[in-house]
Amino acid sequence: MKHLMKPLAVSAVALALAACSQEKFPANDTQLQTEKDKQAYALGSSVGGFIARNLERQEEADFILERDVIIAGFVDAIKGDPQLSDEEAEEILTAMRQEVMEQRQNVLGQKSAEEGKAYLEENKKKEGVKVTESGLQYEVLEEGEGDSPAETDMVEVHYEGTLINGEVFDSSYERGEPTSFPLNRVIQGWTEGLQLMKEGAKYRFVIPAELAYGEREVGGGQIPPNSTLIFTVELLDVKNTEESPAGDTEQ
Repeated sequence: MKHLMKPLAVSAVALALAACSQEKFPANDTQLQTEKDKQAYALGSSVGGFIARNLERQEEADFILERDVIIAGFVDAIKGDPQLSDEEAEEILTAMRQEVMEQRQNVLGQKSAEEGKAYLEENKKKEGVKVTESGLQYEVLEEGEGDSPAETDMVEVHYEGTLINGEVFDSSYERGEPTSFPLNRVIQGWTEGLQLMKEGAKYRFVIPAELAYGEREVGGGQIPPNSTLIFTVELLDVKNTEESPAGDTEQ
């Protein structure tokens, strides 16, 4: 598998780059006349799209590579005459991945932190928004009448999570079924916030980065570092872990 993926990734670079820079690389006029043509194109298109998305993620963090040089490396490898050995290329790419990760944390992290701070300042001024000592902000959308969970309880919820720009990164509504989990095994903002609720309640939480994922980038870039997160949560059921079967605690 390792030997298969290397040439696939290299060929994908050329396909992705050609698609992304029409001025340097003319439109492809390849005709898909046979099933083998379609298979070959589908393989290249699929892997090429993956590489293109990775290049976009790098560029979001102002990490820019010369695309014509990348294509030169591809062509040299196809001809069997690369300027770098496999070991040299692997060492360089490993260091590059670390550099990109650090740069994304710096560039995107700073941007997210500044935008999150501004959002929190404005949101806390809205009518009905309350702020806890930790900085968690919440708004009661619907009151509940059941039990409130303890930190060690299992809870069943419906929820939607978004960034402050409204982009949805997770939703049990979209999956069509609620989610259950131990309350002490989620982000701090959830652990604190859901203990304010009663069964049947629906709240909107605005969770500062330090009560969410902090400086970590999560979900393959869906949640940038230092992101303030917004969750709309319905608390459907509370189960005391001492009374629940062992299987119920698995997530």
